[in-house]
Amino acid sequence: MEFLLNNNSQINPAGLKAIAHMPTTSLGVLMDEGYTQRLSDKDFMRIAVYLAEKSYHEGGCPIGAVIVDNKTGRIVGKGHNTLVQESHPYNHGETAAIRDAGRIDFSQTTLYTSLSPCDVCATLLYMRGFGRVVVGDVTNADGNENLLREKGIQVDILEDMLGIELYARFRAEKPHQDMEDWQGMSAVNKT
Repeated sequence: MEFLLNNNSQINPAGLKAIAHMPTTSLGVLMDEGYTQRLSDKDFMRIAVYLAEKSYHEGGCPIGAVIVDNKTGRIVGKGHNTLVQESHPYNHGETAAIRDAGRIDFSQTTLYTSLSPCDVCATLLYMRGFGRVVVGDVTNADGNENLLREKGIQVDILEDMLGIELYARFRAEKPHQDMEDWQGMSAVNKT
């Protein structure tokens, strides 16, 4: 089988965007093992940011997440926030990626999230036994990294400027939607 992204392919934004937008179950026809194993933390974070960008262009909250098997480097789940698009209060980037990954042992995975996880997502991350979480933006939001560490999860901060700028723009454009995502409609109705 000939792969579009192979061991000889350059890792670049176009390839990472293709990975972000292609269904997880189809990634095996897009890239070979050699390409997959060359992806770095920075590349996986950028894929999460491209998923956040996808949500932003759909009218949603720009938050994306990618779950990677630590042993193989293979992406096993990914998702983006669809609070607005699906009118669902807990379709966050992290929950969407977990749902995409399905019923697996998360202790041997790393979750890359474009923004610091909210209380619900942080709780789900330690309830599902994630071994490592990498956060791409603690400039616009932070607070649950210590909680995750206290629960035994390795937390690394790898800020991505594209993601930071995107979330800051979103927050300035749609402050009520940002508030709804973090605190629910009751908080929005109080303002």
